[in-house]
Amino acid sequence: MSLDIATREAYGKKLAALGETHPEIVVMDADLSGSTKTNIFKKQFPERFFNVGVAEQNLMGTAAGIALSGHTVFVSTFAIFATGRAWEPVRQSIAYPKANVKICATHAGITVGEDGASHQSVEDIALMSAIPGMKVMVPADAHQTMSMMDYLVKTPGPAYLRLGRATTQQVFDADYVYEEGKGAVLRDGTDVCLFTTGFVTKATLDAATRLEEKGVSASVVCMGSIKPIDADLIVAMASKHKVLFSVEEHSVVGGLGAAISEVLTSQKPARLFRLGIQDAFGQSAPYQELIKHYELDEEGIARQVLGKLAAL
Repeated sequence: MSLDIATREAYGKKLAALGETHPEIVVMDADLSGSTKTNIFKKQFPERFFNVGVAEQNLMGTAAGIALSGHTVFVSTFAIFATGRAWEPVRQSIAYPKANVKICATHAGITVGEDGASHQSVEDIALMSAIPGMKVMVPADAHQTMSMMDYLVKTPGPAYLRLGRATTQQVFDADYVYEEGKGAVLRDGTDVCLFTTGFVTKATLDAATRLEEKGVSASVVCMGSIKPIDADLIVAMASKHKVLFSVEEHSVVGGLGAAISEVLTSQKPARLFRLGIQDAFGQSAPYQELIKHYELDEEGIARQVLGKLAAL
């Protein structure tokens, strides 16, 4: 059965389900529980839910204290606030003592749409990846979100889960199981490899179909784990394909493409083109128009790939 819902909605439903079997879970929010979907958990377990108000730095510091007392703490707010406004408490109070806090931030990327550049986090992967010991995970759909949460609840230590506002088309089946630091080959090809993550994964798959029609055989690899990254899979794809591409709803500075580049330069030098937000802020518009404007829809991805290949 298809499960085309936003990853934030999948997060809220799965969080409430985990609350039934994990009494150690505490959930915290910064006055956005309706938007982050933590309100589903709140309705079922009000004694284990805390709203700290519009005070994201306090949210992270308090979460660290609760976690260090023996709880598993899931904290949520918009990604721009969780990673930007609260970066220093995340580093000092959560990551440094290795507190068991899961930062599950919603409304990431340009798919926030009309909220505009002030609320569109295109830097959050870079900010979280730079923190020592912080795991960074970006689900492509509801099934991957839920499996990542199964992993998070049983794995101690800090982690960042990047969630979106917009409805996301299903990519994985219900039996998918997330493995730390592992990518997933969604399509096998011979000419180019498209590494992707998060919301644009389905569009990347569709772009590969378009490329096939133009005589370009493309592999598609979903990198749900940005940190740690699947270095072995990256090297394998670099050995198999003539050209590599990364596709992400994030700045090309410090995102998926940058993480792949770090692997390639040290282990398997190869040509990589990074498709994403090209060192720019977002804009206010319906998210469908923004995805098209930044050429992250299936047509735009295919057009960019063909253009880069033609220029070689």
